[in-house]
Amino acid sequence: MDIRGIDHIELYVGDARQAAFYFSTAVGFEICGQGGPETGLEGQRSLLLCHGDIRLLLTSGLSAEHPAARYVQRHGDGIAVVAVEVDDVASAYAELVGRGATGVTPPTTVTGADAEVVTAEVDGFADVRHRLVQRRGDRAEFLPGVITPATSGVEGHPPVLAEIDHLAVCVPPGQLDETVRHFEQLFDFAEIFEEHIEVDGQGMNSKVVQSPSGRVTVVLLEPDRARRPGQIDAFLDQHAGGGVQHLGLRTDDILTAVEALGRRGVRFAGTPGSYYDSLEARVGRVDAPLDRLRELGVLVDSDHDGQLLQIFAESMHVRRTLFLELIERRGARGFGSGNIKALYEAKERELAAVAATPQGVGA
Repeated sequence: MDIRGIDHIELYVGDARQAAFYFSTAVGFEICGQGGPETGLEGQRSLLLCHGDIRLLLTSGLSAEHPAARYVQRHGDGIAVVAVEVDDVASAYAELVGRGATGVTPPTTVTGADAEVVTAEVDGFADVRHRLVQRRGDRAEFLPGVITPATSGVEGHPPVLAEIDHLAVCVPPGQLDETVRHFEQLFDFAEIFEEHIEVDGQGMNSKVVQSPSGRVTVVLLEPDRARRPGQIDAFLDQHAGGGVQHLGLRTDDILTAVEALGRRGVRFAGTPGSYYDSLEARVGRVDAPLDRLRELGVLVDSDHDGQLLQIFAESMHVRRTLFLELIERRGARGFGSGNIKALYEAKERELAAVAATPQGVGA
């Protein structure tokens, strides 16, 4: 199946306007469209946010029976729809249903003066749906007549993020291989990477699947229940099941991006200072000032193809589930798994140094 890439991501949220305020003021997205009952979106309010080539659609249900409201009640705010662009929605939808997918919404066409958009939906994994999108004409028209142009009235920020790099999905124990088959059999994705990660008695299995075009990548994470509970277990508990744990956003300059988002209020996960003491011994020479990496908390990992720089933002949600990752690729095709062990070892060194410091010293 020919998938061009990710067209947009739809989040179901308790309050679309409140969520849009965070993404616009802190992350730097611009509100570029809106829709609701007055535009044909029955029972919901949606806001379209844009930044670089990234488009997020934030949707809130206006009644308790709306799917968005039911989703939020069970999971909290989160990613409910992954929309991919295809050349022919009708053909792709028929092919997916023929391969065993459950159809949700058959092909529907909306037209405007300069654009035509065809969409359809099928069930996906967990409570996440797949939306197919076909565009003709003016690509700036998201859904002609349904999502109308809008602005926040706030001066926009220069884009520091480029595109969606990947989605990371947590699945319950025993469902990793089943979810891989879902992408392989329905969408012709290929498994490109797998590993078992174990640190301090915690363990998880990871597999990465990717579309034939290489433009859609999904990292799948499953907890190893033979080990003590860790972050994947915590997500599954707080999210009430599987779903998208984080959204990886690619940037061409992570140091500038982190500084810009940090100034606007985004909080990033802290990194022990000792992590940087052995950084270049682990990954080789890094073409970035180590003092700036240390100051900002940016992580570095390497593989056979190069290096990647990454950092994770703290979750903005009360359940501490969905969060954002910023990633700059310098040839590397991996996802920073080497940082899991390196961060743990750095924290252990830091704690050991504190324990070895005589009482009263440095107080």
